[in-house]
Amino acid sequence: MLDRSHLLTEQPLPESAQLDRLSIEQAVELLHQQDQLAVAAVGRQRDAIVRAIEVVVDRLAGGGRLIYVGAGTSGRLGVLDAAECPPTFRSDPQMVQGIIAGGKQAMFQAQEGAEDSAEAGAAAMDERSVNARDVVMGIAAGGTTPFVRGALERARALGARTIFLCCVQKTAGEPEVDVVIRPLVGPEIITGSTRLKAGTATKLVLNAISTIAMVRLGKVYGNLMVDLRASNQKLRDRAERIVAAVTGVSREQAADWLGRAGGHVKLAIVMCMRGMTLQQAQEALDRCGGRLRDVLEG
Repeated sequence: MLDRSHLLTEQPLPESAQLDRLSIEQAVELLHQQDQLAVAAVGRQRDAIVRAIEVVVDRLAGGGRLIYVGAGTSGRLGVLDAAECPPTFRSDPQMVQGIIAGGKQAMFQAQEGAEDSAEAGAAAMDERSVNARDVVMGIAAGGTTPFVRGALERARALGARTIFLCCVQKTAGEPEVDVVIRPLVGPEIITGSTRLKAGTATKLVLNAISTIAMVRLGKVYGNLMVDLRASNQKLRDRAERIVAAVTGVSREQAADWLGRAGGHVKLAIVMCMRGMTLQQAQEALDRCGGRLRDVLEG
């Protein structure tokens, strides 16, 4: 059995040695203080995060996929980030995917033994037909998860670009990858519970990668999510406000343009501002790779 006692995520935190004796107020304050360390640790990985985003944008722009792979909390965070991309950016559900050791049931109930098979991780890459157009990002807070390591090694062999996100110092047998993101958050308040600071750092990194990648792909205009489709009441309200803000028309007129555009914000804006038909607006966006700014300022 691998001795993991030397890993940062397995070390005891002196400040929480008497955690069970603290008042609720004291415990909350300690959690808050430790969470700030997670934010700082991610900040120190800025250059690595930038390189990872560059790799992701390159692959997604070429028709490839971003595939997160993880186990436990790490896997759930990857699946969550992937699931949030289509409603936020109207991206193809296949563009960003999440794989968790143990399959879908592991999202809702822990499948602790599933992470121990490197072969299963490799097989997951074959099942998704990973290829040279893709980028695979392995997420393992403690850095040693066999499922993640197996997936990364297989993905690299298949020609995919690879990224490794972990919260520990380099360990023996760490897979060779294109980019390593290593926010060293330190020991957890509850020893070994990487759903805490390590989980916070992981979510911050995934937020940065998927958000900025989608911005670079033209899914955002200014700071507005213009690539959404008004498919429910909340999104219709947001879509109307976005169209009105960009074009300067009233909310009522914005709603009318959205109706003509089938609920697509980008199309509604182009139709309104450029005086185009629906088909012309779509063709203009296609020529510009979906970048609204290029259509409006070209």
